[in-house]
Amino acid sequence: MRVSDIPASDPPAHRRPVREFRTEDLAREAGIPVRTLRFYRERRLLPPPRREGRIAWYTEDHLARLRIIADLLERGHTLGGIAELLAAWEDGRDVAELLGLEGAIAAPWSEESAVRLTLEELDAAYAGQVDSATLGEAMALGYVQSSGEGLTHVSRRLLDASAALVAEGVPLAAVLEAARGVRASADALADLFVELVNKQLLGSLEARLSAGETARLTERLGRLRPVARTVVDLEFALAMDRRVQAELGSVLSQLGQKPQAED
Repeated sequence: MRVSDIPASDPPAHRRPVREFRTEDLAREAGIPVRTLRFYRERRLLPPPRREGRIAWYTEDHLARLRIIADLLERGHTLGGIAELLAAWEDGRDVAELLGLEGAIAAPWSEESAVRLTLEELDAAYAGQVDSATLGEAMALGYVQSSGEGLTHVSRRLLDASAALVAEGVPLAAVLEAARGVRASADALADLFVELVNKQLLGSLEARLSAGETARLTERLGRLRPVARTVVDLEFALAMDRRVQAELGSVLSQLGQKPQAED
């Protein structure tokens, strides 16, 4: 996998790294065997990759297409039916436009950098609190994965944040227990947002969109992403304000009841 820069002539809002994947990297990102990726390409379920000599380079648009194929398969569609669906959708349509819509729908929301480290380094980050129980819980949550001879944490920011909690005296086991609750709440929020978009935005669309409608839908979905993040961030902040105010009196009362240390 590699990153190339968008030309400087592009608008600043669109100036971000473009990820490209070799065949093996794309298959790994999509969670499928390389032979499956090649089979999809042979069945023309994927657009041709960009080639440099004998090397095939794929983009996040291809990754988005693979995720949609996986979703359709999970919903019970056959490969033949998926091919017919995509062919009908693309008939007379600019493929780049279709991929733009796919990318707007299926592109990852997270922009995290994974961290490769040894078990010893992970234990050191968490002040020596990594044991079989906490490691198993972290793996069950998907935060830590086994990678060859070492480990991979899925997010540098999440690793740093959880390590900061441990450094402040919160046991790692308690951090992971809270993380499971946060995960459930985050899943519920995601379900609410997806249901809202499906019902209010996608549900009223015609089965066959015109070229202009497809482009407008792609732009609208892109604009909704920062809106969703803002709402979640603001609601959490407001909830913390309400919770802190509700608990403030109790906390101050407890502190006031503690015996004073003798001189």
